[in-house]
Amino acid sequence: MNHYIPNDKNDQKKMLDEIGVSSIDALFSDIPEMVRYKKPIEDNALSEYTLKQKLKTLADKNTSGYPCFLGGGFYDYYIPSTVSHITSISEFNTAYTPYQPEISQGTLTAIFEFQTAVCELSGMDVANASMYDGASALAEAVLMAARITKKKKALLSKTINPQHIDVVKTYVGGKVELAYIDEADFLTDIDNIDLTDDLACIVLQTPNFYGAIEDMDKIKNLSGKIADKKTLLIVSANPMSLSVLKPPSSYGADIYVGEGQPLGGALSYGGAALGLMAAKQKYVRQLPSRIAGKTNDKDGKTGYVLTLQTREQHIKREKATSNICSNQALNALGAIVYLTTLGEKGLNQAAVSSLNKAHYLADRLSKLNGISVMDAEFFNEFTVDLPIDPDDINKALLDKGIIGGFNLSKLVDTDKNRYLLALSDKTQKADMDELISVIEKAVK
Repeated sequence: MNHYIPNDKNDQKKMLDEIGVSSIDALFSDIPEMVRYKKPIEDNALSEYTLKQKLKTLADKNTSGYPCFLGGGFYDYYIPSTVSHITSISEFNTAYTPYQPEISQGTLTAIFEFQTAVCELSGMDVANASMYDGASALAEAVLMAARITKKKKALLSKTINPQHIDVVKTYVGGKVELAYIDEADFLTDIDNIDLTDDLACIVLQTPNFYGAIEDMDKIKNLSGKIADKKTLLIVSANPMSLSVLKPPSSYGADIYVGEGQPLGGALSYGGAALGLMAAKQKYVRQLPSRIAGKTNDKDGKTGYVLTLQTREQHIKREKATSNICSNQALNALGAIVYLTTLGEKGLNQAAVSSLNKAHYLADRLSKLNGISVMDAEFFNEFTVDLPIDPDDINKALLDKGIIGGFNLSKLVDTDKNRYLLALSDKTQKADMDELISVIEKAVK
């Protein structure tokens, strides 16, 4: 916990007089009255020790360290100690955008290596220096496709994470018309897509929100058809899955996006997040954010610089790709430290471990009465239909010290009790067996 500096009323008055404000309430005058907190705030100052004890009591109400089966885009993979060790180095922790390469070689090197890793995972030609999260990366990809094709319609699969779709809606506003591809048995209904000439892009996610792996042969066939219409294919994929599944480049993706949290990112109240984005070389100048490049200085020594930064602050507004103002440099650093620590073999072992555990759990659950496991290939998470409310299952699991899966009815329009379960390299067999036992008792 950080220490704090207490301020009594005399201190507060001096500060308010200095900035020319009559009261603390006046500091919030720009906030609409209807959304302000109306209840009085306790005015009795606490000592530092007393405040720490009070905050500790509140913090102890949180649960931590429980086995976790909650997925839907963020996953509880093991994070090697090297990640926090490197990311806590003050020079990295406080680093801003490296505009001055002569004093920013460490940050630029890390960004360049991160970009290289994203390209190796996705099979794409060029990656940017990260986005805010997977959802905003997806939205930026749709806008990027509209700029490239000069078309204003995007076709999104309904199997994409609904929260990501909501972010896309917010980002594109009225700039791009959004239409949707139906779902058929947990997969995108690729066979019945209406390929009109006005499409800027088709957007798919694999593994999708249900955990199902989309048919890559069908996607590759689709990419060939839409290329003739100058329509781009955008693919969102969990980067961990790319260690065991074919990369998006192999089935025709023009732009790849993903949520990088599984690569060394902690589950701290839903983050921190890290947006991945990569594309074919010919679209490099339309990538938002920044791109670090490798070069040589006047003495012939290797150096790194910001090669492209197509923001409004740096170029003419009409030529800017996006006004995204920051990259997730610290999280990108954590990702490349994670990938470097595990290496190709270690990353594959973590991915295969989660895949095998997911299939073990799915097989066990499929033998229980009243439970239906989705009939589709999957990586580390899968959907089951339950005869009871998933929230009842989660309450029973929490009593056992286990964080259960995700109740899909909270985000997906369904009349079924759909339950999404995710597994990682940390998941223990004893915890899976306990989960099976709790579900078996609940559905009897």
